[in-house]
Amino acid sequence: MPERLNLQAVSEENGSLSRSTTTQENQLRKNVSPASEPHGILRRPEASVSPEIAPDEPAAKLTVYGVCEEGVELTLQSLRAYWSEHQHFAIAWSGGKDSTALLTLVVHFIDAGLLPQPECLHVFYADTRQELPPIQIAAEQIMALIGRRNWIKLHVVRAPLDKRFMVYILGRGVPPPNNNTMRWCTRQIKVDPMAAALEEALIGLPGKALMLTGVRQGESAIRDGRIAMSCSKDGAECGQGWYQQVLPDAKGIKGRLATLVPLLHWRVCWIWDWLKIFAPMPEFGGWPTQILADAYGGDDATEINARTGCIGCPLASRDTALETIVAMEQWAHLAPLLELKPLYRWMRKPQQRLRKAGAELLKDGSRAKNPQRMGPLTIEARETALATVLDIQRRARVDLINTEEDARIRELIAARTFPDKWNGDEPRADLWLDAVYGDGTEQPILFRELVGT
Repeated sequence: MPERLNLQAVSEENGSLSRSTTTQENQLRKNVSPASEPHGILRRPEASVSPEIAPDEPAAKLTVYGVCEEGVELTLQSLRAYWSEHQHFAIAWSGGKDSTALLTLVVHFIDAGLLPQPECLHVFYADTRQELPPIQIAAEQIMALIGRRNWIKLHVVRAPLDKRFMVYILGRGVPPPNNNTMRWCTRQIKVDPMAAALEEALIGLPGKALMLTGVRQGESAIRDGRIAMSCSKDGAECGQGWYQQVLPDAKGIKGRLATLVPLLHWRVCWIWDWLKIFAPMPEFGGWPTQILADAYGGDDATEINARTGCIGCPLASRDTALETIVAMEQWAHLAPLLELKPLYRWMRKPQQRLRKAGAELLKDGSRAKNPQRMGPLTIEARETALATVLDIQRRARVDLINTEEDARIRELIAARTFPDKWNGDEPRADLWLDAVYGDGTEQPILFRELVGT
């Protein structure tokens, strides 16, 4: 059994951990009134403390079931149901609240003997280089604790240099992602690198592997729809956790890899209780997770705004998590990061982009359905955006673009690098052009003298 980390030592090492954890722990141990309990706390009957017990008598021992007895039991049943069917185990960890809750909870289950200890538990951490600073700090501290367990193997996964977020945008000229036509970021900087690392780690091992993810129902409508379509696949039942075996007859790792979502049924308030109250306690692992919960807004966060992605995420309508963080005194210096989202919007405007002048022919000789489509960023826009990002990170005292990425961006700009099928000689997207339609017909501009050439 690995050595437990002392909570006080963690608090002293990480100044951003709140001392309120000790107060919350004492309140739980004293079995305070239900009105002051954390959301979702349900006690096992044997753990309850009678009001008649004298103050100097020992309080009842807290267990993981204090988070929510029914919810924790269902998670354990889900894990135990499939654990023995697999020989290798892995956890996909993004550093966010749900995957962090899953990681720390599963490790506690194993430490406490509630789940068999595997020969090796592979933990894949996706370092996108775009995480909010408090979340990144918490992840680094959790990785340090993971390293104390010789049965856990940590894989820190990053996208190749040219496919990293800032390099891809500023060096190659690909516009920032959006929800309508170009949502390229998640797969490129997180999913694909993690899939490649997973295959590399398991390809030579015999037997089946089980991948655990922190997906929860209620996190987003789109994600709920995917769960609803898949939760009964491959023999899984609703309520047991989403278990899916992908392409069981396929060759390679895909034919041996199953996915299980043990926290599918967890409410967001249970996540907060685990991260803010239970996980930081020494008997549950002494995890530095309270800073993570605070980054999401803690008790004041709702299911809708308790989601976060990259700094200034272009896909989010509002950067709620960053707004919450900069409102805290210890993170107020991060306020310049709020300028990233307007910068991404600026980069997507026609004035900063190129456009195809006419119809495009495909490989089979047919015409593309979207003639005169907008495309990559101009060289001038990329140079301006690079200078702006470097100024933002200087004022915020963070590392959005490191030295290696900065050099590569400048190298790609100097070489006039553009995405495939673009050469940089196309007209700017805000200029007036004769209209070209999908069938190849053209509509000249009327009153050309009014708009120029």
